Parts: sequence; structure tokens; C-alpha cells
Amino acid sequence: MANQIISDIRQALIDSADEKTKAGSDRYHKPGEAPKVHGVRMGEVSKIGKYGLQQIKHLPKQKIFDLCEELWKSGYLEEAVIACTWAESLHKQFEPADFKIFEHWVYDYLTNWADTDTLCNHTIGEFVMMYPEYISELKKWAKSEKRLVRRAAAVTLIIPARKGMFLKDVFEIADILLLDKDDLVQKGYGWVLKAASMSESTAASKKADPEIRKKHLNAVFNYVMSKKSVMPRTAFRYAIEKMPADLRAEAMKK
Repeated sequence: MANQIISDIRQALIDSADEKTKAGSDRYHKPGEAPKVHGVRMGEVSKIGKYGLQQIKHLPKQKIFDLCEELWKSGYLEEAVIACTWAESLHKQFEPADFKIFEHWVYDYLTNWADTDTLCNHTIGEFVMMYPEYISELKKWAKSEKRLVRRAAAVTLIIPARKGMFLKDVFEIADILLLDKDDLVQKGYGWVLKAASMSESTAASKKADPEIRKKHLNAVFNYVMSKKSVMPRTAFRYAIEKMPADLRAEAMKK
């Protein structure tokens, strides 16, 4: 049955592919960094993933993780996205031992910013909200030789940061990544600083306590200003992008 599910998912992706979507995927990546794709629009990928999930949701968690593993092995972005959807659907069953599985996917399968963000924003982000002690492992990722593992360290905290969580850890990871020369890493830690400022118009940030939002915004602004002389411009621009106009203007002063 497991092999049939994977075969059905792949056939559905192949049947839904079109050359325009396949060619257009290159627009979102630098030359030489575009992922391997079937060429399926993400809305359709989501539908296929949800259909597949209905077929497997009765299976034990480990069996579903095994199916995710098979999808990751393909190297196709669409299959990675479906693997992330299936893994995230199990979040109520997450337990500490699952971290090793997620870490294996981070180190061994990530090939581009898109699959990195899909896995880390949701699946692993959900995990660390449940088990915050594993944030110490993210700080080890931030020192990895692999650029996408370093990006993963930051973007895993995007959604928790929007909810007003883990500000101290956000700053510690930003400190580790501060002088990183890779633009994907710079964008990653700039993004988590932006999320931690809690000024983004997201459902998660709107639910946070207004006083906490204000406190975190000021803390992020002060952090960015204290690092302004050395922070790469890419990270700096990301970090202040959604701040109120007066703070952005202050930050941009020479």
C-alpha cells in the first residue's frame, strides 16, 4: 500500500505538470540554485498532498514519516512540500525523539530556500514550540558549514517569533549568523528579526498581547541599531521592513 500511495502521488504530480509552471520556477531562484521540479502550481500541489493525506491518516506516525522520507528522497520540490504537509499534520503526536528525524531531513535533503522554509516554518517550528529545549540544537545548526542548515536555524523560529516567543533565542541566533556572507542566511535571520518585531500584519502577531508587541518591537529596533555598523545590508533591510515608518526612517539615517 505504501508504495502505491507514493506512486499515486507522483503520477498525480506528473499529470498536473505544465511547462509554463516548470519554466517559471527559475524566476524565484538564482542561476544554478533552482530546485528540481515537476512543474506543478503550488495550489495543485496542496490539493494533491491533502488528497494523499486522507489516504494515509489512519497509519501510525512512523509509517507516515517513512512515506515522507520516500518523498524527500526524490529531490523534487513538490514532493518535499507534500512531505512537509504530511509531517506537520502529525504535530499533535510529536515527541522529543522526532527531532532526529527532522534534523536528518534538514541536513540530508534540503536543496533550496523553498523546501527549507516549508519544513522549518511549520513542522519544526511547531515542534520547538512544544519542546523549547531543542532550540539549543538550532544554535548548533547556525554554526553548520551548510548554508541551508544555517538558514534553517533562523527560519524555524519565524512563527514562534510572531507569537511573541523566544525573543532571547532569536537574538542569540542572529548574533551567531550576524556576519554570515551568504545572502540566503542573511535573509533568513533578517526575516526572523522582522517577525520578532511583531509589527507584521499576521494572524499570529495580532493575537499577541499589545504590550508584548510594543516591547518586542522596541527590543528588535534596539538590537538592529546596535548591529547596524556590521550587519549586512540584506539582513538589515529585511529586519526593518515592517517596522513603523518613523522607526524605519530612524534606522535608515546615516
